[in-house]
Amino acid sequence: MALYAIADTHLSFGTDKPMDSFPGWSDYTARLAANWRHLVEPQDTVVIAGDISWAMKFSECTADFAFLNDLPGQKILLKGNHDYWWNTKRKMDLYLQENHFDTLQILHNQAIPYGDVALCGSRGWFFEEEGPDKAQNEKILNREVGRLETSLKAAGDKEKLCFLHYPPIFKGYRCPPVLDLLTQYGVTTCYYGHLHGKSLRRAVQSTWNGVAYRLVS
Repeated sequence: MALYAIADTHLSFGTDKPMDSFPGWSDYTARLAANWRHLVEPQDTVVIAGDISWAMKFSECTADFAFLNDLPGQKILLKGNHDYWWNTKRKMDLYLQENHFDTLQILHNQAIPYGDVALCGSRGWFFEEEGPDKAQNEKILNREVGRLETSLKAAGDKEKLCFLHYPPIFKGYRCPPVLDLLTQYGVTTCYYGHLHGKSLRRAVQSTWNGVAYRLVS
């Protein structure tokens, strides 16, 4: 039984927004499926840390979720900035149940036990000290910090692995409210996505203030 993490699958089987036109993304869904099947066993778990599908609503998600559901392992889904289909947990759970997506699970405002550890997380957000959208950014950030803390609290005394879509740290940037929470709750490792393409050069993949950071996009 192994635990894996990936982010930014950007699936678009139900919408007309393929990523193949971007450098490095040619035939990416076939390559993703082939590598997944080569590595992941049915008893394994894969956390998908956001930007899962370009769908705007549930009806556009179905083909993307069917693709994921058919791959080996249990999958835990986390919200990204492009997951516009995201809804309340009750509605998402009902959608998965009605469509018999029995290998998919939503991580939202809770912690998911995995052996001796707990899987925690939230979308996260960027911290902006200045700019015309400062007030709105602060509102969204505070909401995401609250959701993350709810998830971390739900883990109790278990070792906590944290999954975020937005990186709380990269070269030249820090998000203090998120970083402080990770330290406060004793998170051992934080996995994040969002960065790809040229932005990969700014990724932090090292230990900072006691927390190991790993990019999975």
